Parts: sequence; structure tokens; C-alpha cells
Amino acid sequence: MSLRYLVTGGAGFIGSALVKRLVEQGHFVRVVDSNIRGRARRLESVANQIEFVEADIRDAVAVERVIENIDVVCHLAYINGTEYFYSQPELVLDVAIRGMLNVIDGCKKQGCKELIIASSSEVYQTPPEVPTSEQVPLMVPDVSNPRFSYGGGKILWELMAMNYGRDWFNRVVVFRPHNVYGPDMGWEHVIPDLAVKAARELLQSETDQPLNLEILGDGQQTRAFVHINDFIDGLMLVINKGVDREIYHIGKDEEISISELANLVVESLGRDARISTSSAPEGETNRRCPDISKLRALGYNPAINLSQGLPSVVRWYNDNLHILDSGK
Repeated sequence: MSLRYLVTGGAGFIGSALVKRLVEQGHFVRVVDSNIRGRARRLESVANQIEFVEADIRDAVAVERVIENIDVVCHLAYINGTEYFYSQPELVLDVAIRGMLNVIDGCKKQGCKELIIASSSEVYQTPPEVPTSEQVPLMVPDVSNPRFSYGGGKILWELMAMNYGRDWFNRVVVFRPHNVYGPDMGWEHVIPDLAVKAARELLQSETDQPLNLEILGDGQQTRAFVHINDFIDGLMLVINKGVDREIYHIGKDEEISISELANLVVESLGRDARISTSSAPEGETNRRCPDISKLRALGYNPAINLSQGLPSVVRWYNDNLHILDSGK
């Protein structure tokens, strides 16, 4: 059945991939994005098949307007990227809180009863168990550390979704992405950071010499990365089959250390790496890997290994340094 979807933050990395999948499945899609971090180029392949509205999620009138005649709102509009957590925490929180309230109020005024919310693994920060299930306690370890502006805002999203969803919405579902990667995913995350460093070293190095690559921390921190294609498969299961007021982890349950990741990044460029370490940012989590058994029960089966999915991503960054240098 064809439905009418609104995707907030639809020009973002995850949002644009979701938009493309919804269009592919024959749905009407309206996108709202302020283009603070979203990029129109991500939607070029479906530009003539969607309705795009440039607006700020903090604008209550604009948000109410874009929800008109919509069946399902997928709310992804947020300020992501570690650099922003530290440099503009007030912006992160402003977009988080005003945006979520506007979406809820807009849904109520326009009669939209289905709401899908993008949360984050940052809501539980340093987990008491790994792999980590949806039931672990949520926490902000230090309210004075600006890094937690991101996770704190997402905790508020979950609280609002669960409590407003109790009485008004027919269905509210929360999903938590875990280290999603793919081409054109932005510049502030660990894989783009390593890929850009390696690409710049490649430009300056002699043939066949190891590339120098500095990583944050001692390299023993672990993460579990999921390719954007697998991730969207999981997200569509959440959208289509997710139970009201339930939370689903979306990711891949295979860990890799950051030092191993750095070596894979350099290998993707056909070279060996000479890794050096540095101090980790305050608030960094040593280990993160999701328990995805809840989503597996809906049919989720991520198939793309990091060794398969990473090379094309690294090559995208190697080929597109000019985009970073132009500030776009």
C-alpha cells in the first residue's frame, strides 16, 4: 500500500538513503531540511520524484504545514557530528528540543498518527553490557561536558516519544542507529576522518611507502559498523513492522578496534599504514556494539562485512576531497 511520508532531515546521510528507498517502493515522499548539514546532492537521483521543502525544524509554522496530508512522519532532523557536540552544544539542544516539540504538535494539529523517531546509541553512552540491548539504562555522565548535548537531546526525544505516544499517536516507534557508514556520510565521523587523513597522506607520500595515520585514543576502542544499505533494510523493518512504543537497535554485531579500522582504511587505498596514537576526547566510549536480536526477530539480517563495504567508501572520500575543501 502506498503511503504519504514526511522525512525530516531528509537531505542528511541516513535521511536521504531512507527517502530513496521509500521512493523506490512507490510511496509519496515529502522532505524537509534546512540544509545546515543536509546536502541537496544526496537527493539528486530522486529530485523529480519527491517534494522538497527547505525549512528549519525549529519553525513551528513551517513544520505544521509540511505535515499536512501526511500518513507517517519519520523524524531524523538533528545536528550530528562530534565536532558540533563540542563547538555548538546550544545549537544541538535547540534543534533537538524545539524540533521534537514542533513535530509532535504538528502531528496533533494535522491528525498524523504515525511517528518514527531516530534516536542514537549515545543515549546509553558507556553501556553496562556489550553487546548492548534496548533495555539498558540511559545516562548523561556529565552535564558540563558539551559532548553530551547530543545524547541528552536524544534521551529527551525518547522520553517525549514514549509519553506523547501513550495517549495520542496510534504508533510511535524509536530506532537507534549504531555507527552507520557509507559514501558521502559527512566529514566529522571516524571513518571519514580516517579516510580524509589517509587520502591527504597519499597525495604527499612516495610510492609504496606506508602512510602515516594518527588516531584518537590508543586504538583499542571498539565499534561495530553497519553499511548504509543494511541499515536501511533494518529501518524499513522498523517502519513497517515496529511495535508501538518499542525501541529497536539497528546496526551490526561485529566489533572492530579503531586501530584495525585504520589499517583497513589505508589498505583500501592500496597501501600499508604506520599508525600513531593521541589522547582521546573526554567522554569517549571505549566499547560499543549493539544487541540486534530484537530486530532480527522481525527478519533483519545485515550481510555486508566491513571488508566488503569499506573500500568504496574510502575511495569516495579520496575522490571527493575537493568537496571538503570547498566547504560544501
